[in-house]
Amino acid sequence: MPIHKQISVFVPNRPGSLARLCYTLADANINIVAMTLHDTTDNTLVRCIVDNPMKAVLLLEQEDYYVSEQDVVVVDISTEKGALMRISQSLVEADINIYYLYCTSTKNQEGGCVVIMCDNADRALEIISK
Repeated sequence: MPIHKQISVFVPNRPGSLARLCYTLADANINIVAMTLHDTTDNTLVRCIVDNPMKAVLLLEQEDYYVSEQDVVVVDISTEKGALMRISQSLVEADINIYYLYCTSTKNQEGGCVVIMCDNADRALEIISK
């Protein structure tokens, strides 16, 4: 359950923008490990974890993307009912605010993964690891 660097990239909200971003990373042998998108009228905020965030940031800035980095906690999570509730409850009891999270698993998996952006990643990792 380590802390990862997540990169956030603003792209135009139009066909082909995500494909161009993915191509740019893939062409540089950068693997996208996790991704979520949030759209607005004119832009889309792409948040992703990649296998080489430093290289990705430098590359995307050279390509004139607006990029920022954040520390996020990545947690393996079971697919049993209440698993996410237990994580969120332990963080609220430690007065840690979750700004957003994204997760995934399929019904055929015993576990999944949750990415948490919060106000204190180090403390959150400590709490969740107990």
